[in-house]
Formats: sequence, C-alpha cells, structure tokens
Amino acid sequence: MSAATTINPRLATVKRGKLDTPIRLLAYGPEGIGKSTLASGAPSPLFIGAEDGTAQLDVARIQPGSWEDIFGLIAELASMEHDYKTLVLDTADWAEPICWDHVCAQGGKKGIEDFGYGKGYVAALDEWRRLLSWLDRLRAKRAMNVVVLAHSKVATFKNPEGEDFDRYTLKLHDKAAGLLKEWSDAVLFCQYETFTHDKNGRTKGIDSGARIMHTVRRAAFDAKNRYGLPEQLPLSWDEFAAGVTAHAPKPPAALKAEIAALLPKLGDAAKKAEAALARAGDDPIKLSQLADWARGKVSISSTKETT
Repeated sequence: MSAATTINPRLATVKRGKLDTPIRLLAYGPEGIGKSTLASGAPSPLFIGAEDGTAQLDVARIQPGSWEDIFGLIAELASMEHDYKTLVLDTADWAEPICWDHVCAQGGKKGIEDFGYGKGYVAALDEWRRLLSWLDRLRAKRAMNVVVLAHSKVATFKNPEGEDFDRYTLKLHDKAAGLLKEWSDAVLFCQYETFTHDKNGRTKGIDSGARIMHTVRRAAFDAKNRYGLPEQLPLSWDEFAAGVTAHAPKPPAALKAEIAALLPKLGDAAKKAEAALARAGDDPIKLSQLADWARGKVSISSTKETT
C-alpha cells in the first residue's frame, strides 16, 4: 500500500450490543377489530390517512391529498418542533391506490396495469421503498415510533409442499405486502379469539368476543416479532408495550446484583459463573444470558434436593 493511500477508518464506527430503537409495527386484521384503537394507545400518535377508522377516537389526524403530500408531512415532522412520538399510517391499503395514482402520473399511464406485465407494480414497489426509507429517517432523527395499519383478506396460499390452502394476508399487492412485513420489527395479526365446536358431525367456529393479537406465524396467517413476545396478546397497546419491555434486558447493575446473589447457590459452578461475569463486563445481553443460566442451575439443584 502506498504512503499516499488514505484509509477511511470505518471500523471505528462499528457498534456493538442491542440498539434501543423506536418501534416499527405492522398490525392488520378485519374491519372494526380495533386496529386504530390499538394505535391510539401509542405514545402521542399522529394519524395520517382516511378519517373513517378514527372518527370515534380523540386523536390527532391529517388526510394528505396525494402521495407526495405524505412525504411533505414526514419532512415537516423531521424538521419542525412538535410533541408527536408516534406516526400512524391508517391504512396501508388506503395509501396503495394513492401510490398507484402517483406512479401512473409519473409514467403517463391511466392505470397501473397499463405499464405492461407487472411493471407498474414494480414501479410502485420502488415508491414504497422510498416511503419506508423516509420513515426510517424520521425514526432516526426524531426517535418516533412508526405504526402501519392494514386490513386483511383471505387468499389462497400456493403450498410448495402439498395442497394449496386459504390464509389471511394483507389487503395489498403481494410485492408491497412482502416489503412491509420484511421492514417491520413486529407484524401482528388481529382477530377475535375463535374456537371450533363439533355439533351433529359439523364443525362450527365460535368466538369468545375477546380481541387478540397473534405475534408468531401460523398456517392461517402471517405474524412475527423481534421482541420475544408471547404467541398471543390482548389487543391493546399497553399489553404490547409491556411485552416488549418485559423481554428487554435489565440494566447491567441490576443483572450483576442478581448474579452475585445466585453465586453462593451454584456450588461447583460458581467459579465458572464468576469467570463469565468478569468477561461479560457491562454487556446487558451477556449478563442477561448468564443470569438465565444461573437461575436454571439453581432451579435444577433445588429440584434434585426435593426429590
């Protein structure tokens, strides 16, 4: 390497550990299930989109007139002082035809299908990518949560391992739906709690009236989360936020104190735990893992003593 070569010290910018970042949530389900009510419980929300879903809610709302109006609003939120802490897109399927209108105007087409096979939807997907990029900038600059709401539909799943079957999915074009699900930290499917009941040889569905959120994918619907949430939660922002908080590591000082209290109960494993504690330093993830391991050891030892 010549002396004139300049090295850009990018490695100096590497970050370690878990990042405490604003939430990217996608919640979808049938009409009237309570998606807007769920989002209204988020910290200081501002709703953008159609007003129908929030008509009965005491929330701040705005209805952009075009696709570019949405970007203008995001730019204002990023640059101006305000008290909003959550931006809610209500709903993605309300925004999709506005996106298509923008793409058609840009391309001089009357309809999204006029571009030729699939080309219009590819162009629309680029616009969705642009929107999500702007939303991420807003999160980074203002530490705002972003909640995207959507309606559900029943569609046939092309099963590569067997017979096709119907399942719930987002009421969006497949490309846009896939991008939104990939971008989100949590995808929650909202529905009424349902049970099946056999009567006279026929199976009937019965709901309990309880509204719930599914956090893990099943054959009947898409769902995911990066927070270690229970598979089901009541349809409530407080329940969701509590689940996220419960699965976040405790402060390092609290974890160290807990591990120190467990050390005398670990017997022969105490020295191993002490060495691991020294290596962990103030890393909350490593300390949390060590605390889990120590609790398990103590629990197993206690069980052996009582049997």
